[in-house]
Amino acid sequence: MSDVIKSLRSIAKDVHNSIVKKKAPLLEMPIRSLQNVTYNPKDGYFELKGKTMKRALAASTIKTFAQTLLMMNESKKIIENDDIATKREMYYVSKNWGDAMFKEQPESDTVMDDIEAMISVNREQLGFIPEEKGGAVAGRLVVVDKDETGKTIKVDCTKFGSGAYSVPTSVEELKFETNAKFILAIETAGMFQRLVKHGYWKKANCILISMGGVPTRACRRFIRRLSDQKKLPVYVFTDGDPYGFLNIYRTLKVGSGNAAHINQFFCVPNAKFIGVTPQDILDYKLPTHPLKEVDIKRIKDGIKNDPFVHENKDWEKALRLMLKQGKRAEQQAFAKYNLNYVIDKYLPEKLKNQKTWLT
Repeated sequence: MSDVIKSLRSIAKDVHNSIVKKKAPLLEMPIRSLQNVTYNPKDGYFELKGKTMKRALAASTIKTFAQTLLMMNESKKIIENDDIATKREMYYVSKNWGDAMFKEQPESDTVMDDIEAMISVNREQLGFIPEEKGGAVAGRLVVVDKDETGKTIKVDCTKFGSGAYSVPTSVEELKFETNAKFILAIETAGMFQRLVKHGYWKKANCILISMGGVPTRACRRFIRRLSDQKKLPVYVFTDGDPYGFLNIYRTLKVGSGNAAHINQFFCVPNAKFIGVTPQDILDYKLPTHPLKEVDIKRIKDGIKNDPFVHENKDWEKALRLMLKQGKRAEQQAFAKYNLNYVIDKYLPEKLKNQKTWLT
């Protein structure tokens, strides 16, 4: 019996025993927010402080309580049958639950996250997978995988022409062969395509990974396992805005408050930021856009509440400079000079001068 099934059965047994004893059953889970995490640079990721919430069976919680138990039961059946279910499929499975059905998928996703946190596993271990792609990869990398028969297959990421290898939803069994010098994780698909089109990975001897915004768990885990297995540094290239800093980069490097119970597996502590900084805006005289109200709020919230920013004064300094400038800049802003300025000038200069990096 798997450890996950044992945990699910243990929780169900506690609920059953409470009911038999005519006591209100409880479900206890960690509070998933930045207010319940700490950041220790030595560990390299957000960790839970230990505050929990208790979901007791009462008139106001009866539906969510039932939904939690029903989804736990679905997880048990999926694992026993060696199957999987997407998050979207689980939403539709609930349509058989009568009054306990979910009205919208965000409700289903929240309960799934609660169960994941309750037994301290990731949702893939529960049999649930996301719909979104894990990311795209190009460059000097051979991914060693297995086909449906269990036979070993090797996927050469240099052989996709103008395309790229897609990171699968589960990456735990993958192995890697590479002589690359580093991994470059890129925010936008457009910039990734430009670097692939012009063979930047050949010139720099690297592996390019498109994150497509905030990287999925599969993408983060792929980068982490690749970096750990092959001892490769990870450099991150995003837009120069609060979203690129505090959502994309920070989530990749140290994780998030919402997933603090599993950050140690899905973050990349050795990641370094070589993306667009407020200082780059000045040094390269980049075209900019004014900060929106949501940007200003995100910066102020990061300075005030984010444990990662509190531990990294260079990040706080960069955020304050951005706030003072009132401007943000995109990766594509370098096209002001020419379309391949990023390849010919910016990235080579950035990689040579570590003083311009943020960590």
